[in-house]
Amino acid sequence: MNDTHTFSIPFGDGTLTIETGKLAGQANGAVTVRHGDTVILATATGASTPREGVDFFPLTVDYEERLYAAGKIPGSFFKREGRPGEQAILLCRLTDRPLRPMFPKGFRNDVNIVITALSADQEHYIDILSIIGASTALTISDIPFNGPVAAVRVGMLDGQLVFNPTSKQMDNSTLDLRLAGTKGAVIMVEAGAQEISEEQMLDALQKGHDAMQAVIELQEKMRAEIGKAKKDFPLHILSDELKNAVAEKLGNRVTETIKASGVKSERNESLDALKNEVIAAFKEQYPTPDVAEAFEYKVKTDLRAMILNENRRADGRDYTTVRPIACETSLLPRAHGSGLFTRGETQVLTIATLGMPSESQRIDSLSSEDEKRYMHHYNFPPYSVGEARSSRGPGRREIGHGALAERALAEVIPDSKEFPYTIRVVSEVMSSNGSTSMASVCGSTLALMDAGVPIKSPVAGVAMGLITEGDKHAVLTDIIGMEDFLGDMDFKVAGSAAGITAMQLDLKLQGIAPDLLHKAMLQAKEARLFILGKMLDAIAEPRTDISQYAPRITVTKIDPEKIGALIGPGGKNVRKLQEEFGVKIDIEEDGTVFVASSTREGTIMAMDRIRGMTEVPKPGNIYTGKVVRVEDYGVFVELAPGLDGMVHVSQLADFQVKNTRDVVKLGDEIMVMVTNVDEAGKIRLSRQAVLEGWTVEQALEKDRGGRSGGGDRGGRGGYSRGGDRDRRPRRDDDRGGDRGGYRSRR
Repeated sequence: MNDTHTFSIPFGDGTLTIETGKLAGQANGAVTVRHGDTVILATATGASTPREGVDFFPLTVDYEERLYAAGKIPGSFFKREGRPGEQAILLCRLTDRPLRPMFPKGFRNDVNIVITALSADQEHYIDILSIIGASTALTISDIPFNGPVAAVRVGMLDGQLVFNPTSKQMDNSTLDLRLAGTKGAVIMVEAGAQEISEEQMLDALQKGHDAMQAVIELQEKMRAEIGKAKKDFPLHILSDELKNAVAEKLGNRVTETIKASGVKSERNESLDALKNEVIAAFKEQYPTPDVAEAFEYKVKTDLRAMILNENRRADGRDYTTVRPIACETSLLPRAHGSGLFTRGETQVLTIATLGMPSESQRIDSLSSEDEKRYMHHYNFPPYSVGEARSSRGPGRREIGHGALAERALAEVIPDSKEFPYTIRVVSEVMSSNGSTSMASVCGSTLALMDAGVPIKSPVAGVAMGLITEGDKHAVLTDIIGMEDFLGDMDFKVAGSAAGITAMQLDLKLQGIAPDLLHKAMLQAKEARLFILGKMLDAIAEPRTDISQYAPRITVTKIDPEKIGALIGPGGKNVRKLQEEFGVKIDIEEDGTVFVASSTREGTIMAMDRIRGMTEVPKPGNIYTGKVVRVEDYGVFVELAPGLDGMVHVSQLADFQVKNTRDVVKLGDEIMVMVTNVDEAGKIRLSRQAVLEGWTVEQALEKDRGGRSGGGDRGGRGGYSRGGDRDRRPRRDDDRGGDRGGYRSRR
């Protein structure tokens, strides 16, 4: 058996402990990482030979979320974990992004990173441990890796930065910054914020990078003490002979083609023609994949030289110019809100839909059990890039882009007290030539404002690029697809006029200097303000009313002890209300009731009925109720489902009544006044008080029957249906069975 080695350092509110040698001994590298009671296993395995026929590095990162880590049993029929959920996919992407640039150029062997959650205390985050664990497993393995890489989460509480905070601390944080880096530079950023300034963000980045150095030193110590010698794997490197031959064959034709073609499709067709010409010319001397790669290298070097030396980009713009923008709202007649955002050849149609609170998304993961009332979904159909293939649903890229756009607007969405709707926004990419995720942010703002959602601030986004060659560099505003593919950086920044709400940085370099990052942030701010101006020209503020096709929600509060009475056995009462008035009803545990209808009249009538069913009757209240039982001594009137009161014969009319059946019959509706509610909850009513216009005091004085009279009241057990009030079924029991169209949220 292998020896177990344990290494620890102070970390956040406790200790970071990395252990190796106990688990997964056949992996190239394996460690467990612990912070608090959260423990993950990170393994790294690599193939011994390169994968044939690929022109990329085949790295895969998988996250195995095991519910036993939180003491849970999966709720599915098979009682085992299924496919990775959205949060798991986002964690995989977060782990992949800082690792990928750190492998040797030309490395084509399959590498698989597997993160398995073994224990989760719901206080300490798995995502940061995942990056640290993956880097450590690679660092001590025999797989080529130019790390180590460390990660840190930075929060901001009362204006002060907090490093690796707990989830409870993050509940009050105005910043959620996750960054990864090497000893010398930052290489990955993922952030959400409450409109903080560029200067605050840069400060958090620099101090966060400082805070991760101890983790890097720990990994270096592990590598020195227990690390394996790196294997000498073959690297795929194009020969200088082939690159020079292709460059000589093409001369300046690549640059001329790029300059001559202003539209993406024309540029691609022209470059494809050149590529085919080169392949045909060298097919006898070199393998076709190598010739194609040499051509791509020529395109990359020529475009980068043109940008750096001529201050001219592929579409003719300079470094800071934003492409032409067009904005439009209210495109779809039945949608609750819609916005079309076009920036150059990138176009996104976004649709906002408003729903009931019960339509929120329930998230049940290792880290939390929560409900999300604002959702953003991003779709990237094949036609958006002119491809003829079937659409197979959202992949990791679509889920990642949707989450980024969602984060950009999450902080400006009104809270449920101000706007009690569930909000779903869907961005459909109509045409793509760079930065569709940031176009989705802009489209979402347009659609939300068109839907009448009172967002705190409009939000826009822009993607920044970077070209570096030696000591030369160019920071590019609003990059197109070609600049993203051939450049060194994809830096997305979203925010309002007041500050940043979301940020994402991916690099192909092994780090970026702080001054370049600051320059990119300031350049992005200038572009963001310009884009916001264009958007506000289309719609200056949220509409004052929601769509006529959206549900109109009215909120009321009832005594939580009355929830059972409102729901009824098996949901009978609430289902009847929904069918009778054409409404939807949601009920929360604290007694908050949401009633929604497309018509104001339906909502008003349903609310009146709910109040009648749930409010505690008080002397002097007047009701219109149905006679549900007739006795010689009086009649019983249903004030609301499950709530009855008795009218003594002496209070039944404004004349002396000898036979109750001469005045009313079963099923009649009569108006009555509550004259008394005793300690047992029994309700005494008077019809005469309504007919005579008496006060409560007058009604009591003239009540000849007295409060204890009336003879045998038989099977109704007093004045309330189903026996004495304190013997009715418990509220929890009332919730059993089919609840119909409502949901009581937990």
